[in-house]
Amino acid sequence: MRNSITLAEAIDMSTGFTDFFATIGLTGGGLVTKGIAAVIAVIAVRMLLQLSNDPKGALRKGGLAIGTLFVAVILALYGNTLFSTVTSV
Repeated sequence: MRNSITLAEAIDMSTGFTDFFATIGLTGGGLVTKGIAAVIAVIAVRMLLQLSNDPKGALRKGGLAIGTLFVAVILALYGNTLFSTVTSV
């Protein structure tokens, strides 16, 4: 006879998305911040893929793309902290 092993505690998600986002640590503002960071990251990757053959232009555009990608990463990591100081919820 087999014994059941409980690997995780049961979570009541009867209120839908609110419970789901609370379990992964995202609130409404956090989700918007991550979405904005994702859009900026996609724009930065697209900028990197469209570099020209001109060395000067490619260096300038590549630098702008790397800077944009850096902003997206910082926003994804620290966006909740940055925006929580602007508004008091």
